[in-house]
Amino acid sequence: MPYLAILFDIGGAVDLEFAREMALDGAVASACGLEGVRVDQAMVEDASDRAVAAFAPDLQRHMIETLCGAEPATMARVLRRVEAMTGNLDVFQLRPGIDGLLRRLAGRGLLLGALGCPEDRLARAGVGHLFTAAVDQPAEVCILVGDRLDKDIAPAKAAGMATIQFRSGRYRRQRPRTDAETPDAVVTDVPELEAAIDALLSAA
Repeated sequence: MPYLAILFDIGGAVDLEFAREMALDGAVASACGLEGVRVDQAMVEDASDRAVAAFAPDLQRHMIETLCGAEPATMARVLRRVEAMTGNLDVFQLRPGIDGLLRRLAGRGLLLGALGCPEDRLARAGVGHLFTAAVDQPAEVCILVGDRLDKDIAPAKAAGMATIQFRSGRYRRQRPRTDAETPDAVVTDVPELEAAIDALLSAA
């Protein structure tokens, strides 16, 4: 059966998320400091890497637990501070070259779906009008592009979709633990993504 739709988990694949990651890391460091827990950039990066390696469902909570030594009261205060600092964060960095790819895909008659991003951010980035596919497309006609194995690839595979992991940002070090988390293709830039999509479309 041919693929008709490509669903993008926006964060990591379309949105670089570098500014968001930097803001979160800075907020964690600041909040820890306000609680008397002294951390430096290397410690924050190590906490991030540990959370990713552990496939933590809540990355910032896992980071804070690592940095605060799992002391519950301190953790709770740091978490509240971080949420206050980042709760209204509205940043979006369109990945270089991804807008051109989205236009080419739409021009070929493929339906594009956006997951995990408010429509206004996509509109401000000039690509909102390209995403027209409802996320309830039949799974067997969909390709999912995402950066996380646990929250993107595994659920999409379980539903019957083809999957492409875009290794980027914080989750670039995630590696499959089981076949259920193993994507059909792995890419690290937009040209590789286009080639992977073309290969799946040709094989269908």
